[in-house]
Amino acid sequence: MKINRYIFIFAAVLSALIIVLAVGFKNTPVDYGNVEIKSVVDGDTVELKNGEMARYIGIDTPETHKKTASGWKNVSEPFGEEARRFNEELVSGKAARLEFDIVRQDKYKRLLVYLFVKDGGKEVLAQAEILRNGLAYLYTFVPNVKYVDTLVSALKEAKENRRGIWSQDLDISSQDAAHFVGQRKIVTGEIKKTRSMEKLVRLSMDGLALVIFKNDLELFLNKGISPASFYKGKKAQVFGLIKEYKGEPEIIVSHPWQIEVIP
Repeated sequence: MKINRYIFIFAAVLSALIIVLAVGFKNTPVDYGNVEIKSVVDGDTVELKNGEMARYIGIDTPETHKKTASGWKNVSEPFGEEARRFNEELVSGKAARLEFDIVRQDKYKRLLVYLFVKDGGKEVLAQAEILRNGLAYLYTFVPNVKYVDTLVSALKEAKENRRGIWSQDLDISSQDAAHFVGQRKIVTGEIKKTRSMEKLVRLSMDGLALVIFKNDLELFLNKGISPASFYKGKKAQVFGLIKEYKGEPEIIVSHPWQIEVIP
Protein backbone atom coordinates (compact mmCIF):
# COMPACT_ATOMS: atom_id res chain seq x y z
CA MET A 1 0.00 0.00 0.00
CA LYS A 2 2.86 2.36 0.86
CA ILE A 3 4.46 1.72 -2.54
CA ASN A 4 1.20 2.49 -4.32
CA ARG A 5 0.93 5.74 -2.36
CA TYR A 6 4.44 6.76 -3.46
CA ILE A 7 3.59 5.92 -7.06
CA PHE A 8 0.46 8.05 -6.83
CA ILE A 9 2.38 10.99 -5.33
CA PHE A 10 5.10 10.70 -7.99
CA ALA A 11 2.50 10.62 -10.78
CA ALA A 12 0.74 13.68 -9.36
CA VAL A 13 4.00 15.64 -9.07
CA LEU A 14 5.03 14.63 -12.60
CA SER A 15 1.65 15.71 -14.02
CA ALA A 16 1.88 19.07 -12.25
CA LEU A 17 5.41 19.57 -13.58
CA ILE A 18 4.29 18.80 -17.15
CA ILE A 19 1.43 21.32 -16.86
CA VAL A 20 3.77 24.02 -15.53
CA LEU A 21 6.28 23.42 -18.31
CA ALA A 22 3.54 23.41 -20.96
CA VAL A 23 2.06 26.68 -19.72
CA GLY A 24 5.50 28.23 -19.48
CA PHE A 25 6.34 27.16 -23.05
CA LYS A 26 3.02 28.45 -24.35
CA ASN A 27 3.55 31.84 -22.75
CA THR A 28 7.13 32.21 -24.03
CA PRO A 29 7.11 35.29 -26.27
CA VAL A 30 7.89 34.71 -29.95
CA ASP A 31 10.48 36.90 -31.63
CA TYR A 32 8.64 37.68 -34.86
CA GLY A 33 11.62 39.70 -35.97
CA ASN A 34 13.45 36.44 -36.58
CA VAL A 35 11.32 33.41 -37.42
CA GLU A 36 11.94 30.39 -39.62
CA ILE A 37 9.56 29.28 -42.35
CA LYS A 38 8.83 25.58 -41.90
CA SER A 39 6.72 25.03 -45.02
CA VAL A 40 4.74 26.80 -47.73
CA VAL A 41 1.02 26.07 -47.91
CA ASP A 42 0.30 28.04 -51.08
CA GLY A 43 1.16 31.33 -52.74
CA ASP A 44 0.05 33.49 -49.82
CA THR A 45 0.21 31.27 -46.72
CA VAL A 46 3.13 29.71 -44.82
CA GLU A 47 3.66 27.66 -41.69
CA LEU A 48 6.21 28.91 -39.18
CA LYS A 49 8.64 26.59 -37.40
CA ASN A 50 6.64 27.03 -34.17
CA GLY A 51 3.51 25.67 -35.90
CA GLU A 52 1.69 28.96 -36.38
CA MET A 53 0.08 29.66 -39.75
CA ALA A 54 0.77 33.06 -41.34
CA ARG A 55 -1.30 34.66 -44.12
CA TYR A 56 0.25 37.42 -46.22
CA ILE A 57 -1.50 40.78 -45.94
CA GLY A 58 -2.49 42.53 -49.16
CA ILE A 59 -2.47 39.73 -51.73
CA ASP A 60 -4.61 36.85 -52.87
CA THR A 61 -3.01 34.19 -55.06
CA PRO A 62 -4.86 31.79 -57.38
CA GLU A 63 -6.05 28.73 -55.47
CA THR A 64 -4.48 25.27 -55.43
CA HIS A 65 -7.08 23.92 -52.99
CA LYS A 66 -10.37 25.09 -51.49
CA LYS A 67 -12.33 24.19 -48.40
CA THR A 68 -15.77 22.74 -49.13
CA ALA A 69 -18.55 21.23 -47.02
CA SER A 70 -16.99 17.81 -47.60
CA GLY A 71 -13.43 18.92 -46.80
CA TRP A 72 -10.47 20.33 -48.72
CA LYS A 73 -10.61 19.93 -52.48
CA ASN A 74 -7.71 20.27 -54.92
CA VAL A 75 -8.28 22.89 -57.61
CA SER A 76 -6.05 24.21 -60.35
CA GLU A 77 -6.73 27.89 -60.96
CA PRO A 78 -4.36 29.35 -63.58
CA PHE A 79 -1.00 30.28 -62.02
CA GLY A 80 -1.94 28.85 -58.61
CA GLU A 81 0.79 26.22 -58.64
CA GLU A 82 3.28 28.71 -60.08
CA ALA A 83 2.50 31.08 -57.19
CA ARG A 84 3.02 28.30 -54.64
CA ARG A 85 6.37 27.30 -56.16
CA PHE A 86 7.57 30.91 -56.38
CA ASN A 87 6.66 31.50 -52.73
CA GLU A 88 8.44 28.27 -51.75
CA GLU A 89 11.64 29.26 -53.56
CA LEU A 90 11.48 32.72 -52.02
CA VAL A 91 10.90 31.88 -48.34
CA SER A 92 11.00 28.14 -47.55
CA GLY A 93 13.56 27.21 -44.88
CA LYS A 94 14.74 30.80 -44.53
CA ALA A 95 14.82 33.17 -41.59
CA ALA A 96 12.20 35.87 -41.98
CA ARG A 97 11.04 39.03 -40.29
CA LEU A 98 7.31 39.51 -39.75
CA GLU A 99 5.51 42.82 -39.38
CA PHE A 100 1.93 43.17 -38.23
CA ASP A 101 -0.72 45.76 -39.03
CA ILE A 102 -3.82 46.80 -37.07
CA VAL A 103 -5.63 43.44 -37.29
CA ARG A 104 -3.22 40.65 -36.30
CA GLN A 105 -5.33 37.52 -36.96
CA ASP A 106 -8.04 36.41 -39.36
CA LYS A 107 -11.14 34.37 -38.57
CA TYR A 108 -9.14 31.15 -39.03
CA LYS A 109 -6.67 32.27 -36.29
CA ARG A 110 -3.88 32.71 -38.85
CA LEU A 111 -1.38 35.50 -38.26
CA LEU A 112 -1.81 38.36 -40.74
CA VAL A 113 1.68 39.49 -41.68
CA TYR A 114 4.02 41.35 -43.96
CA LEU A 115 6.84 38.87 -44.52
CA PHE A 116 10.35 40.14 -45.19
CA VAL A 117 13.10 37.73 -46.20
CA LYS A 118 16.73 38.02 -47.26
CA ASP A 119 17.14 37.52 -51.01
CA GLY A 120 20.48 38.09 -52.73
CA GLY A 121 21.87 40.08 -49.84
CA LYS A 122 18.90 42.40 -49.47
CA GLU A 123 15.63 42.25 -47.59
CA VAL A 124 12.49 42.00 -49.73
CA LEU A 125 8.77 42.02 -48.99
CA ALA A 126 7.52 38.62 -50.11
CA GLN A 127 4.06 39.71 -51.20
CA ALA A 128 5.49 42.55 -53.31
CA GLU A 129 7.76 40.08 -55.13
CA ILE A 130 4.84 37.73 -55.76
CA LEU A 131 2.76 40.61 -57.15
CA ARG A 132 5.67 41.91 -59.25
CA ASN A 133 5.91 38.52 -60.95
CA GLY A 134 2.21 38.49 -61.81
CA LEU A 135 1.34 35.64 -59.46
CA ALA A 136 -1.15 37.37 -57.16
CA TYR A 137 -4.04 39.80 -57.07
CA LEU A 138 -3.98 42.81 -54.79
CA TYR A 139 -6.33 42.23 -51.86
CA THR A 140 -6.78 45.29 -49.68
CA PHE A 141 -8.46 44.96 -46.31
CA VAL A 142 -8.91 48.15 -44.30
CA PRO A 143 -7.37 48.88 -41.80
CA ASN A 144 -4.44 46.63 -42.84
CA VAL A 145 -3.04 48.91 -45.54
CA LYS A 146 0.41 49.89 -44.21
CA TYR A 147 2.25 48.93 -47.43
CA VAL A 148 -0.60 49.31 -49.90
CA ASP A 149 1.26 51.82 -52.12
CA THR A 150 4.26 49.48 -52.37
CA LEU A 151 1.99 46.60 -53.33
CA VAL A 152 0.06 48.66 -55.91
CA SER A 153 3.35 49.68 -57.53
CA ALA A 154 4.46 46.03 -57.76
CA LEU A 155 1.13 44.99 -59.26
CA LYS A 156 1.19 47.74 -61.88
CA GLU A 157 4.67 46.67 -62.95
CA ALA A 158 3.42 43.11 -63.54
CA LYS A 159 0.29 44.32 -65.33
CA GLU A 160 2.17 46.69 -67.64
CA ASN A 161 4.63 43.92 -68.55
CA ARG A 162 1.88 41.27 -68.90
CA ARG A 163 3.51 38.89 -66.47
CA GLY A 164 1.80 35.81 -65.07
CA ILE A 165 -1.94 36.25 -64.62
CA TRP A 166 -1.79 39.46 -66.67
CA SER A 167 -0.63 37.52 -69.72
CA GLN A 168 -4.15 36.09 -70.05
CA ASP A 169 -6.92 37.63 -72.14
CA LEU A 170 -9.06 39.15 -69.39
CA ASP A 171 -10.90 41.88 -71.33
CA ILE A 172 -14.70 41.82 -71.68
CA SER A 173 -17.45 44.42 -72.08
CA SER A 174 -19.82 45.24 -69.23
CA GLN A 175 -22.76 43.87 -71.23
CA ASP A 176 -21.12 40.43 -71.16
CA ALA A 177 -20.35 40.41 -67.43
CA ALA A 178 -23.22 38.05 -66.58
CA HIS A 179 -21.49 35.29 -68.55
CA PHE A 180 -18.36 35.45 -66.38
CA VAL A 181 -19.69 35.23 -62.81
CA GLY A 182 -17.04 33.69 -60.55
CA GLN A 183 -14.16 34.91 -62.73
CA ARG A 184 -11.76 37.85 -62.48
CA LYS A 185 -11.97 40.09 -65.53
CA ILE A 186 -11.07 43.53 -66.85
CA VAL A 187 -14.46 45.00 -67.72
CA THR A 188 -14.90 48.00 -70.01
CA GLY A 189 -18.00 50.17 -70.00
CA GLU A 190 -19.45 53.60 -69.30
CA ILE A 191 -20.39 54.44 -65.73
CA LYS A 192 -23.84 55.88 -66.42
CA LYS A 193 -25.28 56.18 -62.92
CA THR A 194 -23.86 56.62 -59.43
CA ARG A 195 -25.50 56.52 -56.04
CA SER A 196 -24.16 57.24 -52.56
CA MET A 197 -25.80 55.30 -49.75
CA GLU A 198 -25.18 54.96 -46.04
CA LYS A 199 -22.91 51.92 -46.30
CA LEU A 200 -21.67 52.04 -49.88
CA VAL A 201 -21.32 53.84 -53.19
CA ARG A 202 -22.83 52.11 -56.22
CA LEU A 203 -21.61 52.79 -59.77
CA SER A 204 -23.68 51.38 -62.63
CA MET A 205 -22.49 50.26 -66.06
CA ASP A 206 -24.67 48.52 -68.62
CA GLY A 207 -24.92 45.00 -67.25
CA LEU A 208 -22.65 45.46 -64.24
CA ALA A 209 -22.65 47.23 -60.87
CA LEU A 210 -19.50 48.41 -59.09
CA VAL A 211 -19.73 48.54 -55.30
CA ILE A 212 -17.42 50.53 -53.02
CA PHE A 213 -18.07 49.91 -49.33
CA LYS A 214 -17.82 52.69 -46.78
CA ASN A 215 -14.74 51.18 -45.11
CA ASP A 216 -12.80 51.49 -48.38
CA LEU A 217 -13.89 55.04 -49.28
CA GLU A 218 -10.95 56.62 -47.44
CA LEU A 219 -8.54 55.03 -49.94
CA PHE A 220 -10.33 56.88 -52.75
CA LEU A 221 -10.67 60.16 -50.86
CA ASN A 222 -6.92 60.08 -50.06
CA LYS A 223 -6.32 60.11 -53.83
CA GLY A 224 -8.66 63.07 -54.28
CA ILE A 225 -11.44 60.88 -55.71
CA SER A 226 -15.06 61.21 -54.61
CA PRO A 227 -16.39 58.15 -56.48
CA ALA A 228 -20.01 59.19 -57.00
CA SER A 229 -19.07 62.42 -58.77
CA PHE A 230 -15.64 61.57 -60.20
CA TYR A 231 -16.61 58.48 -62.19
CA LYS A 232 -20.11 59.44 -63.35
CA GLY A 233 -20.44 59.63 -67.12
CA LYS A 234 -16.92 58.34 -67.77
CA LYS A 235 -15.76 55.33 -69.71
CA ALA A 236 -13.65 53.07 -67.54
CA GLN A 237 -11.98 49.70 -67.19
CA VAL A 238 -12.53 47.92 -63.89
CA PHE A 239 -10.75 44.81 -62.69
CA GLY A 240 -12.16 42.40 -60.15
CA LEU A 241 -14.03 39.23 -59.31
CA ILE A 242 -17.48 39.20 -60.87
CA LYS A 243 -20.08 38.06 -58.34
CA GLU A 244 -23.83 37.76 -58.49
CA TYR A 245 -26.01 39.73 -56.07
CA LYS A 246 -29.78 39.50 -56.27
CA GLY A 247 -29.51 38.08 -59.75
CA GLU A 248 -27.24 40.85 -61.07
CA PRO A 249 -23.47 40.79 -61.68
CA GLU A 250 -21.30 43.10 -59.61
CA ILE A 251 -17.66 43.75 -58.75
CA ILE A 252 -16.61 44.90 -55.30
CA VAL A 253 -14.01 47.64 -55.71
CA SER A 254 -11.78 48.10 -52.67
CA HIS A 255 -9.00 50.31 -54.09
CA PRO A 256 -8.72 53.03 -56.77
CA TRP A 257 -6.21 50.99 -58.80
CA GLN A 258 -9.10 48.73 -59.85
CA ILE A 259 -10.81 51.50 -61.84
CA GLU A 260 -9.02 53.20 -64.72
CA VAL A 261 -10.73 56.02 -66.60
CA ILE A 262 -10.02 55.70 -70.33
CA PRO A 263 -10.64 58.00 -73.35
